[in-house]
Amino acid sequence: MPISNAQLKGFNAVAREGSFTKAAQVSGISQPTLSGHVKELEDRFGVRLFDRHSRSIALTDLGQELFAVTRRMFSLENEAEQLLLSARELVTGALRIGADAPYHVVPLIANFNRRYPGVRLSFEFGDSADVLRALRERSADIVVLPRIPGVPELHARQLLTDRLVVFTDKGHEWANRRSIRVKELESQRLLLRGAGSATRNLFERGLEQAGVVLTDTLEIGSREAVREAVAAGLGIGVVAESEFGTDDRLSKLEIRDHVFEGAEYVACLKEKRGDRVIRAFFELLPEPEDAGRAR
Repeated sequence: MPISNAQLKGFNAVAREGSFTKAAQVSGISQPTLSGHVKELEDRFGVRLFDRHSRSIALTDLGQELFAVTRRMFSLENEAEQLLLSARELVTGALRIGADAPYHVVPLIANFNRRYPGVRLSFEFGDSADVLRALRERSADIVVLPRIPGVPELHARQLLTDRLVVFTDKGHEWANRRSIRVKELESQRLLLRGAGSATRNLFERGLEQAGVVLTDTLEIGSREAVREAVAAGLGIGVVAESEFGTDDRLSKLEIRDHVFEGAEYVACLKEKRGDRVIRAFFELLPEPEDAGRAR
């Protein structure tokens, strides 16, 4: 008798989620049913696929080998299904998008919506760490972020390159200048986003490389709050140049002797890139040579 597909799917879900409870929730079946599938598989071959502890589970060596096989197997199964579905016009479906800011993602969403008006779209904004967590926990299908970790589970494509600039209120002593030297920042109060902000992380890495030590900083929770605090004269802000926008209360300055440059990426889970809605979104992205630097 061939191995039951339900047994292999149950094992793969538990191995992927690291928990019988989470795997049951994701799979849409009861935990006893899921546990039964895995136990039947183990009993049939007289093997142990998981080491079970009081509050956790871990794959055995054999379990890790089988997980590698089932990942390939279900990836191919999904690819075959999506190939067949793609033969039809994409008129239904849903796409959940996460991003740390609306500036780059909204034009992408608008373009996708014009091409596929029947697909239901939803999007959430948060700091980079929260958005990436949503992708990994499968509450987002696609994310648009300025920094993507190089891990095997993610499929990412660079959207554009961007650089950081600082900005002041119109009453600041630097308001009429076009640029500053990076060392000049040591004399100012910097208003920074939280530790999960990719912009802040890029900025702090650049300061370290330049040997600049900030002595006066104020952490503020959101990008919008930073903008309002700068406009009120509480200090200097830092932002990706393409996200500066237009605000008559603020002045933008380049950092002329050090480059704080990053990139914006679109990413999904590698196992989901064959999904027809996700694939359609990636197909509408500009080619890398067309994206260039955001200006």
